Amino acid sequence: MDEDQGPSQIVPQHEAKKTSRNRLNGVKKTFLTKQGLVGDYDYGFLLRPNLPFMKRSRQASPFFGLNDKMPVVLAFLLGLQHALAMLAGIITPPILMSGSTGLISVVGISFSIIPVAQGAFAQMYANGFCPTDADGTKLPCPDAYGALLGTAAVCALIEVLIAFIPPSIMLRIFPPIVTGPTVMLIGISLIETGFKNWAGGSGPCADATHAAYFDVCPNVGAPHALPWGSPEYLGLGFSVFLTVILCERFGAPIMKSTSVIIGLLVGCIIAAATGYFDRSGIDAAPVASFVWVHTFKLTVYGPLVLPVLAVFIICACESIGDITATCDVSRLEVEGRTYESRIQGGVLADGLNGILAALMTITPMSTFAQNNGVIALTRCANRTAGYCCW
Repeated sequence: MDEDQGPSQIVPQHEAKKTSRNRLNGVKKTFLTKQGLVGDYDYGFLLRPNLPFMKRSRQASPFFGLNDKMPVVLAFLLGLQHALAMLAGIITPPILMSGSTGLISVVGISFSIIPVAQGAFAQMYANGFCPTDADGTKLPCPDAYGALLGTAAVCALIEVLIAFIPPSIMLRIFPPIVTGPTVMLIGISLIETGFKNWAGGSGPCADATHAAYFDVCPNVGAPHALPWGSPEYLGLGFSVFLTVILCERFGAPIMKSTSVIIGLLVGCIIAAATGYFDRSGIDAAPVASFVWVHTFKLTVYGPLVLPVLAVFIICACESIGDITATCDVSRLEVEGRTYESRIQGGVLADGLNGILAALMTITPMSTFAQNNGVIALTRCANRTAGYCCW
C-alpha cells in the first residue's frame, strides 16, 4: 500500500490553496481513469485464496492506512461493510422504544438513551402525560417522543461545553480507567443485543412479557415468522458467522478485507431463498423522502433533564474511548497534540450531532465502537473508505 500521504497534524497547514481547476482535475482523475477507479494493485494476490493445498504467498495482507491512496472500487466495497456493520445498531434503538410509544418512523443510534427513555415513557403513562385506553392499554404517544427530543436538544449543550475544556484537562477528567470500562460495558450490552438478534430479534418478541402480536419474531405479520430462539434463526446467524471465519482463515486478502460484507451477503442470500424477506415495505416506500416527514411537538420534560445530561456525559466518555481505540487500530498515535485535537474535535462533533439529531427527530447519536472491530478485522482504516461509508 502507499504510505500515508496526508500530514500528521490535523490543524490548518501552510500550503498552497487548491484552485477549482485543480480540484476538478482531481475528480476527473479519480472517477474517469483506470488508476483512479481500480488502481495498480496486484489483484491476483488480493483475489488468491489461502487454501491448505496451495502454496502460501510471502506477501502479507494489506493494511489500508488513514491517508493511503485507494481506488474507488475498493473504497466503496470496504466502506459499504462499515455501513452494514452499523445497520443493526441504528435500527435496534427505535425498535426497542417503539414498543413503549407506538412510533415506527424514527431512528436513533446511542444505546445509552434506551433505559432512560423507557423509564421516562413508563412514568409518562403512569402520571397521565400519555393516554391509555379504558382497559389500561397504552396508546401511541408522540408527545412523549417530542419531550425526549426537546430535552435531548437542550441537554446536548453539556457535551459541547465539555469539548471546549482543554484536552489535557479533559483527558484527566476522563482517563482510560474511566473511558475504557465505559466502552467495554457498552460493548457488552451490544454483544447481548447481537445474541438476541441471532436468536430472532432484540425487540419485543425477545421479552418474556410481550403482547400476543410478538409471539413470533419479528411479529405475527412478518413472512416466515418463528418463535424467538428457533433453530432456523440460530442456523441463519451461524451461516454468517461461519462465512466470516472461513474468509479470515482461508480467504484471499481481499476476502479478509471484506469478510463482514461477504458474511452478511451469504446470510441475506439464504434468508431470501428461504422466504424471510418481504418486499411490501420497500415497494410501498417513496423513491425519495424528506427528513421531516413526521414532526413532533418539542418540549423539555423536567424529570428527564438530569438523566439525559448523564446520557450526554456518557456519550462524551464513550466518544473519547472510541476515538482512542480507533486511533490504536488505525495505527495512529494515541498521545500528543494531534491525538488530543482529534479527541476534542470528536467530542464537539458528538455534541453538535446530538443537537442536530434531536431537531431531525433522532435520539442522541454516539460514536460507534463496533466499527473499530471492523477496522481490526478487515485491516482497513482508510479515510476514503470512510467517505464511501457516509
